[in-house]
Amino acid sequence: MSRKAAVVALTALAPISWGSTYVVTTELLPPDRPLFTGLMRALPAGLLLLALTRKLPRGAWWGKAALLGVLNIGAFFPLLFLAAYRLPGGVAAVVGSAGPLFVVGLAALFLGDRPTVRTLLTAIAAAFGVSLVVLKAGAALDLVGVLAGLLSALSMSAGTVLTKRWGRPEGVGALALTGWQLTAGGLVLLPVAFLLEGAPPALDSTHLLGYAYLALGNTAVSYFLWFRGIERLSASSVTLLGPLSPITAAVIGWAALGQALGPVQLVGMAIAFGATLAGQWTPKEPRRSRAAKTFGAAEDMGLNVSMDLKSPAVRP
Repeated sequence: MSRKAAVVALTALAPISWGSTYVVTTELLPPDRPLFTGLMRALPAGLLLLALTRKLPRGAWWGKAALLGVLNIGAFFPLLFLAAYRLPGGVAAVVGSAGPLFVVGLAALFLGDRPTVRTLLTAIAAAFGVSLVVLKAGAALDLVGVLAGLLSALSMSAGTVLTKRWGRPEGVGALALTGWQLTAGGLVLLPVAFLLEGAPPALDSTHLLGYAYLALGNTAVSYFLWFRGIERLSASSVTLLGPLSPITAAVIGWAALGQALGPVQLVGMAIAFGATLAGQWTPKEPRRSRAAKTFGAAEDMGLNVSMDLKSPAVRP
């Protein structure tokens, strides 16, 4: 396995893990507390990573970490849950699948990555495949829900592109950067959850087990792998791993909850998965001819010689 393939495989574990969020939320957690669930995912995970890394932002990174935390967590979670409440689950997932298209546009604006026809077609194919997997006939649309879904996708997309643009400070690992963002996002969620949902619900051992999984595997580890992937891959490659989340959710729903998977859903999975794979392919540079390589090497040697002759260490 090549180094890039290994990075892609590890990064893909993040959206695969996020695909389990629905079944964990519905089967293990208190009902109708989405913001509290988002808070319990983000803040404990962020504080744990801060305790492990013992690094805090410095200088301009206080503002950068706060903004990234808001985009990737603090604004993304409430908008996502609002879309989920106002729209049928399939419609919300389809609206959210616009993320790769947002990333393509934002990457061109902030990273100078010119979108190619192949990238645009791949993003469209991914959204179409997801729609076949999750969209049901007669699904109703709600303007507020659609806007919330689009804004949630835009928020996460902007966070992805800015994470790629800013990288991380020298001497700071991806684990610490993940902790900064989760903590900032969790602190934003804290007042919102209490204002809109009231005091925390009573929790039993099953609830605590579910929250522990969401905070550790589903958030701390998954977001670390996601941000690490953003650092090593192109923004479009990372975001095109996103369709793995609804695919995983559909497979878990079929295996654990007895939900049906018909031919249309299977075709959608194949299209979305194919688009995900296509999003990781980068065309190889054309090989230079042997004569061109020789000429290039000669030029390099000439350049090196001329530099050596100009060096004060070389005596006439």
